[in-house]
Amino acid sequence: MDLALLRTFVTVHRAGSFTRAAALLGLSQPAVTSQIRTLERQVGRPLFLRQPRGVTPTSIGNELAHKAAPHLDALVEIAEVGLDDESAARTLHLAGPPEFTAERALPALSGLSGDDGQAFALRASFGTAEEVLEGLAAGHHDLVISTARPRGSLLTATPLCDEEHVLIADSRWAGRIDSGRLRRKDASALVNLPVVEVHESLPLVTRYWAAVFDARPTASGTVIVPDLRAVLACAVAGAGLAVLPRYLCASALACGDVVALHEPAVPPLRTYVLAVRTGTLAMPHVARAHDLLLGAAAAWC
Repeated sequence: MDLALLRTFVTVHRAGSFTRAAALLGLSQPAVTSQIRTLERQVGRPLFLRQPRGVTPTSIGNELAHKAAPHLDALVEIAEVGLDDESAARTLHLAGPPEFTAERALPALSGLSGDDGQAFALRASFGTAEEVLEGLAAGHHDLVISTARPRGSLLTATPLCDEEHVLIADSRWAGRIDSGRLRRKDASALVNLPVVEVHESLPLVTRYWAAVFDARPTASGTVIVPDLRAVLACAVAGAGLAVLPRYLCASALACGDVVALHEPAVPPLRTYVLAVRTGTLAMPHVARAHDLLLGAAAAWC
């Protein structure tokens, strides 16, 4: 059985689509379709059921993928390890949310060069959880940080860290709040405070209100700016309350630029995952970056 056909088959099985697999393999969709048909003739059974959107593996297809995929991944690893020094120079394409990537991931990857002196270049891009996962599936990125866990077998995710959210404002606004009502989880104590957020839908504030107060916020955003670092700057300047990751506002809290309005016994958390295309951890530069981020995350928790 032709290994090239098996590689195409496993890619289609993981991608769930001839079109997406073609993009990952650098082939045309007709070429992928032809290779799958050739393999199906060799096997003597259909491997996929064609659907209006994508394909679904048959039981035979699932069985073949289960048997073939680990061996193909191992062959990729052998090939990567065996590359000479010149061809082993790789560029890691990383994507994730702008604030977390800039403040935590990129500093952690400053050690991307190994002890053997082998250097890897780094290219970073930003996007929402959905955008970066779509880009990873399409082959635009090698490694993605996301707050959404991918579905299906094309992508593999590993938990990275939990992010604690804090309700903050500057001391001027904090002095106007009835802290006793807040301790009783009465969100009406905050009703007259302006809100600074990243989107009109108030995603962070809404999540905090639901987790801590079991309610929905009644206010609308006073300042909307699509970057958490800008949200922090506005809160420090007295624009209103905000909900931010603790790592991002820790320095401002420590020096008194803002104060935590409420410290619930169980703070709201958001989990980040590291996602790769299944099988690509066999590539040294991807594996090294993956390990560096997991190691650094142990100190973030």
